Amino acid sequence: MSTSNFLRPHLSDFRTLTFAFNGWSNIVSMLLHWPGVLKKSEFNVIKIYHVPGTRSLRVIWACEELNVPYEVETISFSAEFRESPEWRKINPVGKVPAMTDGELTLFESGAMVQYILDRYGEGKLQPKSATPEHALYLQWSWFAEATFARPLGEIVNHNRVFGESGVSEKAIEEMRTRSGLCLKAVDDAITDNEYIAGEFSAADIMLGYSIFLCERLAPSDGCENAKAYWARLQNREACKVALNS
Repeated sequence: MSTSNFLRPHLSDFRTLTFAFNGWSNIVSMLLHWPGVLKKSEFNVIKIYHVPGTRSLRVIWACEELNVPYEVETISFSAEFRESPEWRKINPVGKVPAMTDGELTLFESGAMVQYILDRYGEGKLQPKSATPEHALYLQWSWFAEATFARPLGEIVNHNRVFGESGVSEKAIEEMRTRSGLCLKAVDDAITDNEYIAGEFSAADIMLGYSIFLCERLAPSDGCENAKAYWARLQNREACKVALNS
């Protein structure tokens, strides 16, 4: 949801309110509970520091799914910028993405997604806390980054640090094997399910990005269930916005 469309309900919505409630006090009371009008304007607009193709995709996707207002600041991915004191104040390890919401600054994509859900999601995109369903939701959300994305990130770092002449093909192949095992785990889990934790949730957002990386860095044959799952995710309008950001 772009900021330009924020706080712009259709005129007919206000006419409905006028006819349904008598007196300005009732109308104002209704507006205070009207999604995306005054209620969300009580909060700061989230700013997402973004580089196309990076983990900021997850954060944009989550905001789009929840219709949470946000703005994107596209930044340079150059080593010079990421090592600058200015950027290190926002992300102390020089990575991407980062996010601010008022005085709060976050620099871990999974934490950003979970924060957005907990603060603005109103129970959406995650199962009820302290349930088996929520435990599985957490498992796949953390698996997406801590286990699946890790070897994929190592492929990028290996190529960046050692360059074409210093790349170890054995090391790259080992990382591809590890990511392939992760894709197979998703493939098995999604066999009889449309989404990874039952209904669509932020775990699918987390995993979707990891599969996106896998397709780019360690493509493999097989795992047709996982590939069909990623195709379903890409058909979601919020995912389309994130991929094109």
